[in-house]
Amino acid sequence: MIKRLTPDPKARDPEIGCTVLAAPFFWPRESWIANPIGWSGNIVRGRYYDTEKVEGANLWSSVQERLEDPLISALPEAVQEPKARYGKPTMAQPRLGQGAYRVVVTDAYQRRCAITGESTLPVLEAAHIRPFAKSGVNDVSNGMLLRSDFHKLFDAGFVTVTPELRVEVSVQIKEQWFNGKPYYRLHGKNLSNVPRDPANRPSEEFLSWHNENCFLG
Repeated sequence: MIKRLTPDPKARDPEIGCTVLAAPFFWPRESWIANPIGWSGNIVRGRYYDTEKVEGANLWSSVQERLEDPLISALPEAVQEPKARYGKPTMAQPRLGQGAYRVVVTDAYQRRCAITGESTLPVLEAAHIRPFAKSGVNDVSNGMLLRSDFHKLFDAGFVTVTPELRVEVSVQIKEQWFNGKPYYRLHGKNLSNVPRDPANRPSEEFLSWHNENCFLG
C-alpha cells in the first residue's frame, strides 16, 4: 500500500536529533533522489543525516521539493489484487504512533534491555509502563526496552520496577510454577541500562502506577 510521508513532530530523539518517519512511501523511480556522497550500499543499521549540516539540508530540501510538486504528490491508490489472498476485513482501532514509539524507545535505550542489558535486537520490545489501553501514552518516559520474556512478565504483573529504578520480582512465579531462578537473581537489582537523557528515563509517576495497579507482589 502506498502511504504519504508523515513526519511525526513528537517522535524526536534528543540524543541523536532525528525525526522518525511514521508512514513512509515510495516515489516513482524517475523521482528518486540520488545517493549522497559517501553513501554505502551495505549499510545494515541505518544512517543519520543532520539537517543542520549541508549534506542533510540538501537531502531534506530535495524531499520538500517533491512533496510540493503536484505531479509527484498526486500518488495513485494501491492497486487491488484480482484475487483475495486474505480473510474478510475486520475493524480494528490502531495505536497512534506505535511504530514511531517503538523506534524512539529502542534508540533511547541504545538497543539494550533496561533490566538485563541484552542487546540481541530481535528479542527486544518497547514495553509501556502504564498500558496504552489504560490511558498510557506513547512517550519514552512511559516505556522501557525489555527482553521479550521480561516484557510478558512485566505486563502480567510478575515483574515491576520501583520509582527508584530497582527490579522487583513477584513471589507468584515460584508459587505458581515452582521456578523462576533466573528472574529472582535480578530481584532488588538496579536497572542495568537507562537512557542517557534524564527526560527519557522511566517516569516515577508511571512506575508508581504499575507498582500499585499491576504488580502481584
